[in-house]
Amino acid sequence: MKKLILEAASLSELPVIARKIIEFAGGHRIIAFNGKMGAGKTTLIKVICEELGVIDETGSPTFSIINEYLTEDDDSIYHFDFYRLKKLEEAYDIGIEEYLYSSSYCLMEWPGLITPLLPRGYVSVNINEGEKGKRIIKLEII
Repeated sequence: MKKLILEAASLSELPVIARKIIEFAGGHRIIAFNGKMGAGKTTLIKVICEELGVIDETGSPTFSIINEYLTEDDDSIYHFDFYRLKKLEEAYDIGIEEYLYSSSYCLMEWPGLITPLLPRGYVSVNINEGEKGKRIIKLEII
C-alpha cells in the first residue's frame, strides 16, 4: 500500500503540498479528505484546484453538497462536502456513482458516510494538527 506523510507549518507551503498530493495520486482521481473541523480541508482543496488549473472561484459546498469547477482545459473538477448527509441514500440521490466513475477529479470533504461507495484505488488524505499549529498530512492509496 502506497503511503506518504507531509508537514505544513504555514499556508505558504500549501502549493508545494498540493503538487505533492497530485503527484502522489498519479492517475487516481478520487481524493477523500479527512480531518477535524477547521483542519484545513477546504483550504487545501482550494490550492489543489489552483494547481490543477481551475478558472472558477472555489468555495465550500457545505450547503450545496457539490461544486463543479472548470479548468483552463475545460475539464470538470468536483468538490464535495458530505458533512450534512445523514443517510447513504442521499449520496445516491445526487448521483454520486456518475461522479465517481466520470474520470474527473472528485475532491471530497467528510467522506466517512460514503466510504463504502468509493472504488478501490482512491486517495485518503488525513489532516491532523501537530505541534505549534503545524499540519501533518498523511496520504494513502486505499
